[in-house]
Amino acid sequence: QVQLVESGGGLVQPGGSLRLSCAASGRTFGTAAMGWFRQAPGKAREFVAQINWRDGSTGYADSVKGRFTISKANANTVYLQMNSLKPEDTAVYYCAVAKRTTGFDYWGQGTQVTVSS
Repeated sequence: QVQLVESGGGLVQPGGSLRLSCAASGRTFGTAAMGWFRQAPGKAREFVAQINWRDGSTGYADSVKGRFTISKANANTVYLQMNSLKPEDTAVYYCAVAKRTTGFDYWGQGTQVTVSS
């Protein structure tokens, strides 16, 4: 019932920045939270950041604190500003939506972020 489209990925040098966008459509009314996850080759998908849609509170993985910022642009769009990127940040980044507080229910197709010289 919810469709998510990520954009903004690409190739960037270490220390550079990228801004990912996630646009939600469909039955988005009642969204509790939106978040970002990532998955590197050979590794499990991991949590990156989330934002509570009702009160704006945010949470981050320790590995990205101080470098990444998640923000809400409007009722159906979320951004992930990524600064001081490291090669370890290379992964496919996925946007997700939670309609309840029990977990994330809907996922986008992902956008590739590659940090390399």
